[in-house]
Amino acid sequence: MSIEVKDLHFSYGKLKALDGVDLDLPQGAIGLLGPNGAGKSTLLRILLGFLVPDKGEGRILDYDIKHEQSSIRRFVGYMPEDDCFIPGMDAVSFTSYFGELSGMPRQEAMKRAHEVLFYVGLGESRYRNLETYSGGMKQRLKLAQAIVHDPKLIFLDEPTSSLDPQGRKEILELIIDISSRKDIQILISSHILPDIEAICSYVVILNKGKLAAQGDMDRLKQIDYKLYELRVKGESEGFVKKLRDKKSRIKETKDGVLKVYLPPDKNPQDIFAVAAEENIQIRHFVKSRTSLEDLFAKAVGVD
Repeated sequence: MSIEVKDLHFSYGKLKALDGVDLDLPQGAIGLLGPNGAGKSTLLRILLGFLVPDKGEGRILDYDIKHEQSSIRRFVGYMPEDDCFIPGMDAVSFTSYFGELSGMPRQEAMKRAHEVLFYVGLGESRYRNLETYSGGMKQRLKLAQAIVHDPKLIFLDEPTSSLDPQGRKEILELIIDISSRKDIQILISSHILPDIEAICSYVVILNKGKLAAQGDMDRLKQIDYKLYELRVKGESEGFVKKLRDKKSRIKETKDGVLKVYLPPDKNPQDIFAVAAEENIQIRHFVKSRTSLEDLFAKAVGVD
């Protein structure tokens, strides 16, 4: 296992950010999820050696997170959410500088900088001043500096935030290529659930500093509830209330579809029985697959 932590605790004064987190993560692409304030950023900073936990222990690539931070940084890449650029530099100088900070000789770092900038699609603009870069180009540059030293593990913090749909698609394609074709493990923290679902085979969900769920994506998505999608004709307020009284979860989409999550001891006939009681016509009824969104809602306790 390349990431292992046990009983990890960390507080900012009286605010408990991590509260007894245990992780034992396999190889592959790992998704890190959680609401704002769940402890995701704190966990990343501890794994990178930027913060020292109040209690607990851990190992990254078999290096101790408390005592071998410099070794961890040599073999780990980090793409931060916030911009981290040095004014006045061009992309190739910036990227090679980060290669040197990771322990590469200057000549090798410069050679690798050219290679990774072409790889992320910035080859033609690698001599441009960073201040002239668009938001999408800056995201590509942050990815380039994260892989310039050929790390074994990369932490990506909100890599597609603030990008337009095309820019997001292109960054996702690069991340998928890195994780599938190169001997690099990826841990990606994102609030965009479809991104995690597209990239990751394993997911970790934090909530209020605690581990809410972790495991293989497909297995975790087999949650207890059975999901049905339906459209109805008639006043649905009483229909929805009765289904909720029977412990079903109900969600209405913007296009008028009711997503009904039946508990395991109920069956679809219960939905039709309630509809008959409330004089509701069911015009559309299909069994649907649960999604990462459903898993996330269950894990963090939201409807």
